[in-house]
Amino acid sequence: MLVELHIENFAVVERLRLRFHHGLNLLTGETGSGKSIIVDSLGLLFGGRASAEVVRSGTDRARISGIFDLPQSPAIRALLEEAGIALEENELLIEREILANGKSRAFAASRPVTAALLKQLAPWLGDIHGQNEQQQLHDTISQRGILDEFAGAAEAKAVVAKIFRGWKDCDRELEEITQREQEQLRLADLWTFQRKEIEALDLKPGEDDDLENEKRVLQNVTRLSEHAEAAFTALYDAPDSALSQARTAQRRVEELIRIDGQLAEVAELLKPAVIALEEAGRSLRDYLGHLEADPSRLETVENRLAGIDKLKRKYGASIDEILTFLAEVQGKMRTVETASELRAAIEARRKKLAAEYEAAAAKLTALRTKAARQLEKRVEQELTALAMAGTTFRIAFSESPWTEEGRDAIVFLVSANRGEEPRELSKVASGGEVSRIALAIKTCVEREHPGGTQHLLVFDEVDAGIGGEAAEAVGRRLKELSRAYQVLCVTHQAQIASFANFHYRVEKKESKGRTVAVVVELDGQERTKEIGRMLSGQRLTPEALQHAEQLIRAGAAV
Repeated sequence: MLVELHIENFAVVERLRLRFHHGLNLLTGETGSGKSIIVDSLGLLFGGRASAEVVRSGTDRARISGIFDLPQSPAIRALLEEAGIALEENELLIEREILANGKSRAFAASRPVTAALLKQLAPWLGDIHGQNEQQQLHDTISQRGILDEFAGAAEAKAVVAKIFRGWKDCDRELEEITQREQEQLRLADLWTFQRKEIEALDLKPGEDDDLENEKRVLQNVTRLSEHAEAAFTALYDAPDSALSQARTAQRRVEELIRIDGQLAEVAELLKPAVIALEEAGRSLRDYLGHLEADPSRLETVENRLAGIDKLKRKYGASIDEILTFLAEVQGKMRTVETASELRAAIEARRKKLAAEYEAAAAKLTALRTKAARQLEKRVEQELTALAMAGTTFRIAFSESPWTEEGRDAIVFLVSANRGEEPRELSKVASGGEVSRIALAIKTCVEREHPGGTQHLLVFDEVDAGIGGEAAEAVGRRLKELSRAYQVLCVTHQAQIASFANFHYRVEKKESKGRTVAVVVELDGQERTKEIGRMLSGQRLTPEALQHAEQLIRAGAAV
């Protein structure tokens, strides 16, 4: 929904600030007063092409800004996040600046963006139907979206989209397998060599530390024997060994206890000491018994350590890292071996999903086809009431490549003259006719699925070439749409203006010797006078005022 529009130095507008509301917002004024400037400025905010001709004479730039209350849509939030734009309280400020040299700049949430991004945002901001702009009605994708909205196809489309994404995932997985296979086949010989080289050594976690210790022992057998022998003698074997001294002390203390029992605690302390010395002596004796030079074993240990060091230089700084590398290589080899099985499984799943997609897409096509025939009849009925009797409206189907939206390409065809073959909407209808066709379509969709969207619909020239009952019919439908949409309409018809929820008059005035366009929101008597002017021209008569009052009362009752 458009909350506020600010225009500076744009055509005949010097400075203009307007607040709009939910409901039917009508702009009226004399021919050439500048009503369409509002529509043109919105077109620029929606990514339209900028021209230096719109810059007010004597100024260096024109500037348009609009504050939009956005719908709760994950898609628009994703689009904004991708552009680095964060929403605050669901409102988005969009700005467009046109320099006198013809260059232009665009901003969203005060961040520089491209006009292309504004075009991407436009479907969520609003839809313009006018003499020079048809934002969505000329776009075949939008036409399909309109038909789907009328058909209530959201659930069927969700099923198709889910299956399609699964089917595309299979394609991606198959492509990845093919790429991996090519790479893996190039590396298979290397992986086989690496696996055999590591497996040949039959590594055990931590064995390199044990081997290093064994190597040190084997290299220092003589020194170890000398030190162990000396320790054993001092501790156990010599006449004055530590064990002999400890046993002597123990016997002396036991003699003392027989006389004085106070030393019993000392005797208890000596017992474990003697036992410890005995155990230490036996351990040293056993150690000496096993300690012997073994050159062949030393060579074996050194060769194995050399083999481990070679693997460390190639595959990891430790045995654990080497074993981890081996596990990775074994896993890659298994992947190569099972690739054909995996490919077959994915292809089977892809085939199954393709069949499911065909079935789901066929249901969606049937739903669309049935809805299309209904929409064609209803739009033609609406167009009869809008002074376009005899207009043929058709929805043509053709098959498109598979997408998340199904396999239907849809085009709206129109023939405004009896006997003429219906052709694409953009090629056969004038701006005013297209606006009325858009009004008819939107009315039919809203009647089928009523509910407020707060989406902005802009109609310019919707009343071109009509009057009387047709103008009243247009007004009624605009009022009907305004219950679900925010509608902004430029009109010359009093019958249409009388249905407004909010009425704005556009007029030209002279300021400082120059012509400027101003916009005034009308209320009460001022609105009656404006509609009376539209009925009678420049000379406002009591009869015109009375007629205006009747129209306003009738419009308010709708």
